[in-house]
Amino acid sequence: MKFFIYYLIIINIVSLLLMFVDKRKAKKRKSRIPEKTFFTLALLGGSIGVYLGMYFFNHKTRHSSFTLGIPVIIIIQILLLGYLIKNL
Repeated sequence: MKFFIYYLIIINIVSLLLMFVDKRKAKKRKSRIPEKTFFTLALLGGSIGVYLGMYFFNHKTRHSSFTLGIPVIIIIQILLLGYLIKNL
């Protein structure tokens, strides 16, 4: 369980940092990080980091795929975690 908590902390920090990096790249009109990368990170447990990055850096907030998709992923992950905790 300890490993899982460390994993979640690390993947969320990485997700948040990548949102920051992508925002800086967007401002400088440089090569960007694909949206698919952010959704993959979110599905792998980094959804809170992506969500916080969206609002801390005002990044991807005009994309309905992010403003709707990331919260849906978070809700599903919370429900799944609750189910696993209850049944294990």
